[in-house]
Amino acid sequence: MTKARGAPRDDRAVSTYVERFGDTLTDAGMPRLASRVFAQLLADEDGRMTAAELTEALDVSPAAISGAVRYLTQTYLIGKERERGSRRDVYVVQADAWHGAMLSRDRVLAQIESSLRTGVPAVGGLATPAGRRLQLSVAFLEFLGERLGAIEGEWDEYKATVTRGWPDDT
Repeated sequence: MTKARGAPRDDRAVSTYVERFGDTLTDAGMPRLASRVFAQLLADEDGRMTAAELTEALDVSPAAISGAVRYLTQTYLIGKERERGSRRDVYVVQADAWHGAMLSRDRVLAQIESSLRTGVPAVGGLATPAGRRLQLSVAFLEFLGERLGAIEGEWDEYKATVTRGWPDDT
């Protein structure tokens, strides 16, 4: 057991948590190792680990870590920085990782919406069943985009109330 800012940290319990949360994310559709890497970074004291540290913590190969962190950086769940005074990369999870990932999804959904929109006339417009299906998808993504925009502002306000009084490290 190690100490973390005055609170006891049970390394075995953390390891168990990482595996369980990783399983939850895998069940939700995230690749298995990416799930474990994300969970490990969330549970890490400062949310910063090198590939070598992740390899050791999760007992997997460096090549496996490489694929997992590529997925996580592409989905904006983690970032990549250079370690000071070194050429090693450090993978970082922000306290508000889900927010960045959801904004990323919003951009992806906008691209999908645009692509769907171009398909409507290509399949014969609203006079065809395919055109109506595509247009309904466009309408849903427009609706979702509007709601996500509103939620972002609401989240900033809510987050301020949730984190009031927390130390500045979040």
